[in-house]
Amino acid sequence: MVKYVVRRILYMILVLVILSMIMFFLYNLIPYDRAANAARAEVANNKTVKLDYDTVYLKYQRLYGTDGSTMDRYLRWVGVKPYYNGEKKGILQGYMGYSITYAKDVTEVISTPMRNTVRINLIATVVALAITIPLGIACAVKRGSVFDNGTQIFTIIGYSIPVFITAILFIWVFSGTLHWFPASGMGTAGEKYTGIKAFNDWLYYMALPLIVMTFCSLGGMTRYVRASMIEALSMDCIRTARAKGLKERTVIFSHAFRNALIPIVTLVIGWFLGIFSGSLMVESIFGLNGVGKLLISSLKTGDYEVVLCLQMFYVLIALLGNMIIDLAYGIIDPRIRVSK
Repeated sequence: MVKYVVRRILYMILVLVILSMIMFFLYNLIPYDRAANAARAEVANNKTVKLDYDTVYLKYQRLYGTDGSTMDRYLRWVGVKPYYNGEKKGILQGYMGYSITYAKDVTEVISTPMRNTVRINLIATVVALAITIPLGIACAVKRGSVFDNGTQIFTIIGYSIPVFITAILFIWVFSGTLHWFPASGMGTAGEKYTGIKAFNDWLYYMALPLIVMTFCSLGGMTRYVRASMIEALSMDCIRTARAKGLKERTVIFSHAFRNALIPIVTLVIGWFLGIFSGSLMVESIFGLNGVGKLLISSLKTGDYEVVLCLQMFYVLIALLGNMIIDLAYGIIDPRIRVSK
């Protein structure tokens, strides 16, 4: 197991290096020069002394680390090669770049949207799993019943309707008609609540987005759990367990569900890792300050340091997720040997 984990980590490092080079070189093809903009602004604003543009431009190139070849800039961005002043300041040192739009470090720009996204998605994921897994098991056990058929109709509707349509319908019903929840925002304007009042205010504004995200998640997972459980319930070991006189509850949860977990665990772990990615459509419709909305706005404004940081983070999450899923297989089913 230890050798397998070490090999996977080395593989992840190699993939990270390759993908980071590809993404960095692609974004450097975009015709935007931060040093040139700063040099032109300084030359234009300085009325007392006539400055040489090339000298000022070189100064800002060295300051921002954009002098030299593309490979030189990449090595500075990673933190392997020092800047002109001898300082190493890159990913390896915890520096993710500078945001032109927000005029501060990328880590400061991302921190608040990331916290908002994780809180919202974590609650929605936990609630959705708490509903879909028992619901999928119940549908499989009562296959062909009125309950099963009704649940299938309900879930296929939720699965088929696009997220933005569901969000608009829920806003119309719960906000426009019933006036139960606000249509957008993350808190009451002008109020600075603390403690439990702040949490209640946040939950009041997040209720409708959470309902939409949970509703849109029910269809896929419920049908997936149902299909896996139906396949598991038809196995010979389940018939043997029933023939031994075991209680139906024991047969379902101790035998059938464990065999059904192998395909389900991929989706479940993927869901939990997806809490960092943000919900672009929901965040945009409800005006939430999350990483999905930040990513799109950064692409529109040309803030590519933020985009590059987010995309590298998503690559890392995807690689970690694949390793966690493989390790989880070996824990769930002892017959699987991940070390091989």
